[in-house]
Formats: sequence, C-alpha cells, structure tokens
Amino acid sequence: MSRGKLFVISAPSGAGKSTLLKRLLAELPNLAFSVSHTTRAPRPGESNGREYHFVDRPTFAGMRTDQAFLEWAEVHGNLYGTSRAAIEAQQAKGLDVFLDIDVQGARQLRDYGHPGAIFLFIAPPSWAELERRLRSRGTDPEETVQLRLNNARREMAEADRYDYLIINDQLDKAVEALRAVVIAERCKARRYPNGQDIDWKLKVDS
Repeated sequence: MSRGKLFVISAPSGAGKSTLLKRLLAELPNLAFSVSHTTRAPRPGESNGREYHFVDRPTFAGMRTDQAFLEWAEVHGNLYGTSRAAIEAQQAKGLDVFLDIDVQGARQLRDYGHPGAIFLFIAPPSWAELERRLRSRGTDPEETVQLRLNNARREMAEADRYDYLIINDQLDKAVEALRAVVIAERCKARRYPNGQDIDWKLKVDS
C-alpha cells in the first residue's frame, strides 16, 4: 500500500472552502479530513472531535511544547494546530488527507518542508462577493466582519504561492475542479482515481 498524499487547502473566510470539502469527501473515496485542535469555543451544532478538538490554552501550549503539532497558527485571536501523529497515521493507511489551515500554517509547511504536500487555494469570484457572503451570515458583529475582511486581504496576497488556485464561483464547477486535482495527483503517484494502488504486474500479465 502506497502512502497517502497531504493536500493543504487555504481560503479566506467566506470563500466556501468547508462546503467544497464536504462535497468532495462525500463523493471521492479514500479521503480523510484532518481534525485540528483549537482554543476557540464550539459554535452551535459543532461537537468535539468532529469539526475540531476543542482544548483550552494551557492544553494547547503543552502540546506545542511537546512538538505535537505539524503546524500551528493564531487566527482571529484563537489558536489552531494540526496533530502530527494523526496525519502520519492516516497517510500510513493510504488515505489522502486534507488539511484545512490558514495561510500562516501553510507557510510553515511550505517553508520548513513536508515532502510531497500539495497546496491549494480557494478564492471567491470577486471581493464584492466575498463581502456579501460574510455579511449575509448575519451572525457576526461589524467588527468581526471587518477583521475577516482585513485578514482576507492578507490571505489573498499569498494565493500565488500555492500549487493550485480554484475560484469558487459556481459550487458544482469548483467541486469538479477540486476533484480533478486529487485524481491528477493520484495518477501521478501511480494510483487509480479512487485511490487504490495500480498493480503493474497484474496489468502486464493480463
């Protein structure tokens, strides 16, 4: 069994990254989603271990000291980190793992090295559309919306450092583009589109 690939995906808040990933994970086999640790409070409907592993700051600090994180970053005043052991275990099973992280965390992985990682950036079709999406939620105060918009400017400036750029204008097309990236990377690794290894001896003998 070949080792699974690591897909690192980033996007500004409101670009629709979570919706894209949910669709892809439901449609394509042998994919896994890395559940990060965070110090932020759970939102309504979220549960520990599903969307995130929710921990307090002392626990997070202890894990960071123990080098338990593959990467970590502070985003919107909260800490987020990726478990090194969890990623390794999933890849060892042959699963391709999607790591949903901020541009800070992606920069750490890119600059300090993670062999074979593929970096994808999801962008909105326009700045006006991004602002419309953030405001249409109706759940955040104005200062939070402004914070997300300011962070989005910083994040969009790093898009050219990613291997792939997908514009989330129409959801179905964006999902298909993301699916095509995964399949192309699997073919590059001599694997079928479903993630299974290609048995070259079987192919020659047949």
